[in-house]
Amino acid sequence: MYCGIDLGSRQVKIVLFQKGEVIDKYEFDTVEFYKKYGYKEEDQLVVDFSGLGLPVLDLGSRGGDRLVSTGYGRNTIMIKGGEEIPEIKAHALGAVWQTGFDNFTLLDLGGQDTKVVKVRNGKLADFQTNDKCAAGSGRYLENMAAVLGISLEELSTFRDRPVDLTATCAIFGESELVGKIIEGYPVEELGAGINYTIFKRIKPMLLQLISPVLVFTGGVAYNRALQEIIREELKFHVIVPKYPQHNGAIGCCVHAGQVAEQ
Repeated sequence: MYCGIDLGSRQVKIVLFQKGEVIDKYEFDTVEFYKKYGYKEEDQLVVDFSGLGLPVLDLGSRGGDRLVSTGYGRNTIMIKGGEEIPEIKAHALGAVWQTGFDNFTLLDLGGQDTKVVKVRNGKLADFQTNDKCAAGSGRYLENMAAVLGISLEELSTFRDRPVDLTATCAIFGESELVGKIIEGYPVEELGAGINYTIFKRIKPMLLQLISPVLVFTGGVAYNRALQEIIREELKFHVIVPKYPQHNGAIGCCVHAGQVAEQ
C-alpha cells in the first residue's frame, strides 16, 4: 500500500493507494493534525497513524508499504519512514494520473496559495507560484463569504453582474466589501464580484503558461462560478478531476509507485 500526504496550509490531505487505485482519502485540519497526531523527533515528523484512524504502515525494508509526503511552500518537513518530494512535482504527477493527459496547464488554488504549472509530455515544463498574499486563495473566499453571511457553496453560484472590487489585499478587500454592502448592492452581485476578483488575480499567471486545456485542482476548484468565468474569459477547456482537493497527495502515491517499479 502507498500513502501520500499533502501537508497543506489549512488542511492535511492523506490518500491511500493500492493496485494503482485510490482506496481511501482523508482530510484533517492542519493545526489539529500537528497538535494531536504529530511530533518532532530530531528533524523529522512522527505521525500517529493509529490515532488518526488510519492503517499503520509497514515501512521496513521488506514491508512493501511506502510513504511519500509533500508540503505547502517552504513549510514542509520530512515524515519519519517516508520520502519527501516538492509540491509542484506532486501536483503535476497527480494531475497527469487523474486526467490521463500529457499536455495541459494546471491551476491549483489552495487555502493560502496559487500554483500554475505547465505540463508537457507528462512532465513539468514551467511553473509560477504565489504564496505571498491570501487575496487569490481559498482563505480569501472563506473570509468574504463570512462577511456576506453565506456558505462557500452559495458563493460559488454567483457570476452575473459582478460588482467591481479593486482592493488588492485580503484585509482591505473585506473593508471594501463592507462598503459595497452599505451602498446597497445585492448579495448575488457582491458574490459575483468576489469570484471575479479571484479570476483577476490568477489571470496573468494563466496567460503566461497558457494551454488549450486547464486542469483545475485544490479546494477552490469546487467553485462552479470560477470554473465558468475561466471558460468564458480565456476560452480554456476546464477540467476538474475526481479528487481536486487530494491531487497533491495522489501525486505522492504516484511517485511511490514509480520508485517501486525502478
